[in-house]
Amino acid sequence: MTRWKLIFAALLFVTAGSLTSGASAITVEVAKKCEALTAKGFPQRVIGNPAAGSEKGSGRDAQAYFNKCVKNGGKADDGGSKEAK
Repeated sequence: MTRWKLIFAALLFVTAGSLTSGASAITVEVAKKCEALTAKGFPQRVIGNPAAGSEKGSGRDAQAYFNKCVKNGGKADDGGSKEAK
C-alpha cells in the first residue's frame, strides 16, 4: 500500500513540475535596476537597519512596486497608465 502512495506522489511531482516550466527568469540588470528604484522609492527609517521599516509604505507596497518594475522590464512606471479620454 505504501509503495503505491510513493508512486502516486512521484507522478504528482513530475506532473506539477512539467506544468510550471513556463516561467521565465528575469535578467540581473533588470533585478538590480528595480532593486535600486525600490530602495529609492521606499527609503529605510534607520539607515542600515531593515527591521526599522520604511519611511513610505509597507513591505507589501515595496514588494508590489518591485514586481511591477520587473513586469515593466526595469521601468518604475509603464507610462501608459494615465491616458486622456
